[in-house]
Amino acid sequence: LDRHEQEIARLREDMNRLREDMIRGFERHDKEIAKLREDMMKGFERHDREIERLREDMIKGFERHDREIEKLREDMMKGFEAVNRQISALGARWGLMSEEAFREGLRGILEKEFGVKVEKWRTYDEEGLVYGYSSEIEVDLVVKDGKTLLIEISSHVRPSDVTSFVKKAELYERKTGKRPDRLIMVTPYVEEKAIEAAMRRGVEVYTRL
Repeated sequence: LDRHEQEIARLREDMNRLREDMIRGFERHDKEIAKLREDMMKGFERHDREIERLREDMIKGFERHDREIEKLREDMMKGFEAVNRQISALGARWGLMSEEAFREGLRGILEKEFGVKVEKWRTYDEEGLVYGYSSEIEVDLVVKDGKTLLIEISSHVRPSDVTSFVKKAELYERKTGKRPDRLIMVTPYVEEKAIEAAMRRGVEVYTRL
């Protein structure tokens, strides 16, 4: 009986030691979990601060970009206003000028006001895309701030002129692989139907009626 009681006592002691070990293990595990939670919270807080700084930097960048775009728009509007004034002056003298002289004069105004070089782009339209038959095609070209502008200068713009200009732009894209960023017609006189056609086809018309 004494031996049996001794075995029971040892078993109880072993159970107590196991319980204590388990309790210490759980406590250590809880501490590790708490430490991990703290590290995660610190990581999330740091991540949130970095995200907030990134958001602030992006907002500042967008605001700066908007200011630059607005400044560019103002400069362009001033340039176009100056061009319009001089278009009116040229238009008033149109009776004394030939069509080619008018185009050359207006081309010079564009170069002066915008500080760009107006170049002549020429190609041969073998398939007759523009006029319905094979012909030599030319159009004024300006590259400014990485943007390609096709410009048609004429003393008088009719609806058919708008259609031909759009087809010239299509031919330019087909020949060069580059889509023009803007299509601009400059003239002292444009017919009402031509204005409607230009609006439908995305062509900008600058004139003083």
